[in-house]
Amino acid sequence: MDLLTHTWHWSISGLLIALVMLTLNYFGKVFGMSTNLRAMCTLAGAYKVADFFKFDWKGQRWNLLVVLGAMIGGYVAVHYMSDPTNVSINPQTLEQLKTLGIDAPNGKLLPDALFSIEALKSPKNVLILIAGGFLIGFGSRYAGGCTSGHAIAGMSNIQRQSLKAVVGFFIGGLIMSHFILPLLF
Repeated sequence: MDLLTHTWHWSISGLLIALVMLTLNYFGKVFGMSTNLRAMCTLAGAYKVADFFKFDWKGQRWNLLVVLGAMIGGYVAVHYMSDPTNVSINPQTLEQLKTLGIDAPNGKLLPDALFSIEALKSPKNVLILIAGGFLIGFGSRYAGGCTSGHAIAGMSNIQRQSLKAVVGFFIGGLIMSHFILPLLF
């Protein structure tokens, strides 16, 4: 398997994540995407509107490299390492999605019914995306961090708060996918 054109085995990705975490811990840094987004909002002038964004973002400059790396990594993964044959979805899940009017991703990362240009023409879909984004932002702030910060950094440092947050994230995801999503579609 060519490492430059196919998705990587979970052990390679896991090892790389562990190395990043060990490096950050060595330098006394904490990983989490919501912190990076807070710094970006501060740079954009959000400190003028909310006190939450009034902090010394320059001490967190290294976090902006994480955002840039995530963007570049996402681009490379989608355009050079995607292989539709690697996506295997349970047939029962495909049937459930079909009853909701959501097409099978067919090797793509996201279904077109929710994440395409055509989907953005529907006011209902736009409202769902905005409300979902607001709830994710609120939940991340309320939990003191996002899923990546708690699940990767906090859990690897055996933090009780992160365990509680991750359990809450999973329960929320299960409630959303099994009870709320069917009501929306």
